Amino acid sequence: MTVVFDTRAFPADERAEAIRDAMQTASVPSHVVHEDPGGPVHGIFEMWEFGPASIFRAQMSGIRLRRTPRQVRAFEAPMLAIAVQQTGLGHYEQLDDQRTVPVGELHVMDLNAPYDFRWSGSGASTCLYVPLDRLELPAPQIRAAARQVRDSALYRLVADHIVAMTSGADALCLGPAATATGSASVELVRGLLISASRPDCDAAIAPGEVLLSRIRAYVDRHLGDPDLDAARIAHAHNISVRYLYKVCAAADYSLAQWIIGERLARIRAELARPEAQHRSIAAIAAQWGFRNQSHFTRRFRHAYGIAPREWRRIASESRPILDTPAATE
Repeated sequence: MTVVFDTRAFPADERAEAIRDAMQTASVPSHVVHEDPGGPVHGIFEMWEFGPASIFRAQMSGIRLRRTPRQVRAFEAPMLAIAVQQTGLGHYEQLDDQRTVPVGELHVMDLNAPYDFRWSGSGASTCLYVPLDRLELPAPQIRAAARQVRDSALYRLVADHIVAMTSGADALCLGPAATATGSASVELVRGLLISASRPDCDAAIAPGEVLLSRIRAYVDRHLGDPDLDAARIAHAHNISVRYLYKVCAAADYSLAQWIIGERLARIRAELARPEAQHRSIAAIAAQWGFRNQSHFTRRFRHAYGIAPREWRRIASESRPILDTPAATE
């Protein structure tokens, strides 16, 4: 079990704030509101990496997660979240879609649109994160499909897959099976979204959308190059910079913000790795394309609400605590 956060490592009066801080780094920036901040607040976060995909499981006391339009504009998420409620009754609102999520049921959460998700009392949810660029589907099709996933013949298969994948995550995320499992999960989610699309969204992907998928893949391969910019990307695809921005705008896709967001996500993950503790923060930032250390620090703090040095310290201190048997309450 890869426990990345456990409130039992904190004094009782610090747990509510600790959950707020941890949630910002475990997922995308959002407002975290506790049902009873003065009561017995508790939470355990677990995460497993599967190549291109990852699993995040949160077990918490009553909670509300609200992502605002401002937070969406400030940080464009490169992932799509597919969550299964495992304990408690979830309540989910996004755009004009409102629903309850019983135990065992699935919902698709677009991290690039405002949402409100909550449960009362103790609850747990398991989320599969898949890269948007690997899905190779336009944003309107994904959003339309998200509202109708229960109508798909693949709905139950995907929900059961996420639960089974989580129950065997400790073994699956190790060795050569990890990447294969993640890639298979991406394709399964892609099939779910296509099968759930409305007829007017189920047409072949337009040439501009195919080009955008290639652009995103190119950016992913060259994230560490500090000279990666619109001119270079356009040249690599034999198009003008103006047309590049036109393709991105048609998909409501911010190229610059996505590049920065991806770089920051890679750096955050690297700073938490025990094997990278001997490397300086500046060296890791430079590896992912940041030439200016102060600029990097500002962007990291803006994205995650915490300085990179402080994030490294928290990640480092949590490992020895969480690797020992849990203390009694």
